[in-house]
Amino acid sequence: MRVTRITANLRVPDVGAAKRFYTDYLGLSTEEFDMGWVARFASPDTGVSVQLVTRDASAPEDSVVSVHTDDVDAAYAQARRLGYEIVYPLTTEPWGVRRFFVRAPDGNILNIVRHRD
Repeated sequence: MRVTRITANLRVPDVGAAKRFYTDYLGLSTEEFDMGWVARFASPDTGVSVQLVTRDASAPEDSVVSVHTDDVDAAYAQARRLGYEIVYPLTTEPWGVRRFFVRAPDGNILNIVRHRD
């Protein structure tokens, strides 16, 4: 799998309420998207980003990071071949991403994702 970016998924009770800290204090002023239950904020200068998540809209559990890849289908096949637990199957979501959740041996759940071009 070729990883192109990893984004932290921070659990928050309310995205709107948490937004001010991440934008005003940390300066992550670019709102890349906001779906109500998840929003990503980035620095316009460095490109660093964070996602704020209340509860995943479709997966049964929440992930700690989103691992962006250029070939999510190959990543899924590799995870299955290696015997890792698939927490959420490979799915094309209504909002356009293709993703699956895998549990790392340490127990962390990773969202392996490819955004539409």
